[in-house]
Amino acid sequence: MLRRESALRIVRSVAIAALLVIPSLWPPKLVSASDGGLGGAQPAAQGRGNAQPAVTSPEIRADRRITFRIYAPSAQKIELRSPGDIPGVSGRGVAPPQLTKNGEGIWETTVGPVPAGAYRYVFAVDEATVVDSRNPMTSQTNTTVYSLAVVPGSDVFDTKNVPHGAVAAVYYHSTALGGIRRMHVYTPPGYETSRERYPVFYLLHGAGDVDDSWSSVGRAGFILDNLIAAGKAKPMVVVMPAGHVNGAGAAIGGQVPAAASQGLPGIGSGPDPFANDFLSDLVPYVEKNYRVLTDRQSRAIAGLSMGGNQTLNIAIPHLDKFAYVGVFSSGIISGRGASPPPAATPAPPFGDAWEKQNLGALENAAARKDLRLLWFSTGKEDFLIETTRNTVALLKKHGFNPVFLESGGAHTWLNWRDYLTEFAPQLFQTTKETKETRVRP
Repeated sequence: MLRRESALRIVRSVAIAALLVIPSLWPPKLVSASDGGLGGAQPAAQGRGNAQPAVTSPEIRADRRITFRIYAPSAQKIELRSPGDIPGVSGRGVAPPQLTKNGEGIWETTVGPVPAGAYRYVFAVDEATVVDSRNPMTSQTNTTVYSLAVVPGSDVFDTKNVPHGAVAAVYYHSTALGGIRRMHVYTPPGYETSRERYPVFYLLHGAGDVDDSWSSVGRAGFILDNLIAAGKAKPMVVVMPAGHVNGAGAAIGGQVPAAASQGLPGIGSGPDPFANDFLSDLVPYVEKNYRVLTDRQSRAIAGLSMGGNQTLNIAIPHLDKFAYVGVFSSGIISGRGASPPPAATPAPPFGDAWEKQNLGALENAAARKDLRLLWFSTGKEDFLIETTRNTVALLKKHGFNPVFLESGGAHTWLNWRDYLTEFAPQLFQTTKETKETRVRP
């Protein structure tokens, strides 16, 4: 017994001596934000396995410049790439910014100042495309995923201290496409706790995007929150479908329809698999599972670019279902993806095939009578501005009275967020307002 107690005393003495000789092991060091977790790069700790410098990216500065950073000590070349979102530093014909490396293996570049907005980006690390691992915000497209940087300073889409609605990813079965499809749905503040039924607005995306684009890079949920809080827009349910039937928009478990081989549903002649899904499956699902009003005066539809063309494909033949129609940076787009005609072949009249296909609806005076709003807006530098002008002229020829606002700018989310902000307050109002075609600076 005495020998055991002596042994225990010896063990305790050795342990205490070890702690006194090696004070760095006790107590453990606590890392705070001031140690670099939020304030930029810090040297890598020794003896801690795969420890790396802490990196802040993106860093949004008060002057609306953005600094992007990535830790890649072995990389030879890194570029910042964006799908045309960042003014002056991305888009067709613009060389992507090159990042520079410091002694710790951290690469960075600064762009701007830029307007308040939401900007998608990725890093090309030795030509391998990667998202920003330091940034949890992302925005999906039909082919890839981008990181998202939000620059505040907008009265329209900033996240404010107002009542907020909810945006949910919702899955439904599509009989038209033979599989499971996804959409995003915004429900206004108070929806969960009320028994009220709301008007419904179907909001379609463009050719490069998917059903999450309007709520991520488009900031649609925050735009509606702010408009409703300010009393500028009626509370409404906003449904954002997947406009593609291939790529990220393909139905899970289904097959891509042959009509979608060109990649842009609803563009050109022939059947439109997106419209079939929209009318036969998506709208009935929404009206069964959400407290929405189902009369014509409580339904609106709008879309940008490809989604604007899809909006016309759906709304004009079904004016009995929609009293409000919006087309952003678009019009009647025909022939995209088709083989070009011989050089000597004269161009057909604008929208000729679409006009013939929809002639009965275009000439239906009774359906036009209760159409409360047909609204177009396109930037004067947009490559589809003539398409919009020609579409407006065609509709006027058939007795429609479209509103047409030519804005500044081009084919960009900087415009589409503004268009949504102008269009949404005009929906579901009790009085009909007639507006003339005009040009907006």
